[in-house]
Amino acid sequence: MQLRGWWSAAWPARRSRALDITLAVSLATVDGIALWFADQKFWLPPPVVSACSVIMGLALVFRRRHPVRLTVFAMAFATVTGAGMFTGLVILYSLAAYAPSRRTAWGLAAIGFAVALAFPGPTASDQPLLAQVVFGVAFTAVPVLLGLYMGARKQLLASLQERAARLEREQHLLAERARGEERTRIAREMHDVVANRISVMVVHAGALRAIAVRDPARAAETAGVIGDMGRQALEELRHVIGVLRQGEEALPQEAVTLAHVRELVGQSGAAGLRVDLAIRGEERPMPTAVGRTVYRLVQEALTNVHKHAGAADTRIDLGLLPEAVEVEIANCAPTAPPDHGLPSGGNGLVGLRERVTALGGSFEAGPGADGGYAVRARLPLPAS
Repeated sequence: MQLRGWWSAAWPARRSRALDITLAVSLATVDGIALWFADQKFWLPPPVVSACSVIMGLALVFRRRHPVRLTVFAMAFATVTGAGMFTGLVILYSLAAYAPSRRTAWGLAAIGFAVALAFPGPTASDQPLLAQVVFGVAFTAVPVLLGLYMGARKQLLASLQERAARLEREQHLLAERARGEERTRIAREMHDVVANRISVMVVHAGALRAIAVRDPARAAETAGVIGDMGRQALEELRHVIGVLRQGEEALPQEAVTLAHVRELVGQSGAAGLRVDLAIRGEERPMPTAVGRTVYRLVQEALTNVHKHAGAADTRIDLGLLPEAVEVEIANCAPTAPPDHGLPSGGNGLVGLRERVTALGGSFEAGPGADGGYAVRARLPLPAS
């Protein structure tokens, strides 16, 4: 088990493993045969030199994992035995390609060159010094330069692959984030369309049941309001479904005006809620995103009043400033609990905060000192 782990650590890729084994066996065979029949003088007998060449060739299996140690071993072993002919070239190439730094590769190559000049061997010692220098430089520089080039190329390819993998991971994370944001946006829109509209319709239906017998005219008016609100809910639901199918850009964005806010106030008033709307500043068209957020703020706040405060008096204050729109919806303490059982998921205020902060505004909501509840927001207007 330990041997298998060592084997996998030494050669991380099966293809590289097979290549190193094939190369080691091939060069061990070639050098062993060549030096067995070589008509040259060595320190040791040709059979011994041939056997040492086989050992040195087989040591190439370590050329990727231990290039520096292999080079030091080869320099000492080849100097003593005279072994290795083609194997030395591959060892120098592997040193330059897989050494930790170029400085290490050039340093060991220079040491090997100096050792070869100092201990030229019986055959090379008969050659002139200039010939030994030229042959040593060629024998050393060519494989080292080739190894440095291939090592730099492999590092570049590895860097490009790592960068591509990182970009793919980042793209996946961005896609997940976009899907999460889209789910949040869809949930927020569905809450605004379904929860708010249906909640007010339930309140109207409760009022209709209470007055149906004693005040038929008002009951008919309330039924009309319920019908209008149902149609509005269907229209807004159609808009949300259209966004899901076609994309938000494919549908027209209707600008929300103060008339829509007054209509909301009128619907709540028809349901029995006493609402006072006060507008400060000059009435003017608002940007689409700002107007829609103001509308949702008022809609959600009034829906919460219906749910939790019943018929508590409510005040809406809109400040139309040159640089921002300020919204405050505050209700008094409820005099009696609401007579309906509307559920509350607790996501309405979360969605409002998300809408406001997305536009760079500020949002706060909490109970008031008199036992009521207040929602406040400030939405900056884009510079003209």
